[in-house]
Amino acid sequence: MKYILMMQFALSKWKTDMIHNWPAHDIEVHMEHLRRFREEFTASGEMVVTHGLLPPEHARFVRASQGGAPEVTNGPFPETKEFLAGYVIVDVETPERAYHIASRWSEGPGPGGKPLNLPVEVRPVMSPNGEEM
Repeated sequence: MKYILMMQFALSKWKTDMIHNWPAHDIEVHMEHLRRFREEFTASGEMVVTHGLLPPEHARFVRASQGGAPEVTNGPFPETKEFLAGYVIVDVETPERAYHIASRWSEGPGPGGKPLNLPVEVRPVMSPNGEEM
């Protein structure tokens, strides 16, 4: 079954805790963790895709308008507490395996090597025909 793992980041900490504010060594250590994470789960055949996302100031919220043209609003909205920092899609046998992979991603090191322990939402991905519903 496929699962999407979505890493959240606190909007209130975005400007102060952004990775580009870290010491160069800490950035290198974090990026090495991400490289090993990607390699390990690609080699196991469980990694489908993984992507980090641009900062929240690049977010746009889109909905259909009455005339059919897209209605586009800049985001994030002020009431937003967290934003999606990146996602991973895995194809695993059990939910517990998806939880394990999410935990490994969450433990990525931050400044001083301390694990970030960022929250990762784990959700099953429905099949194209929606049979799970």
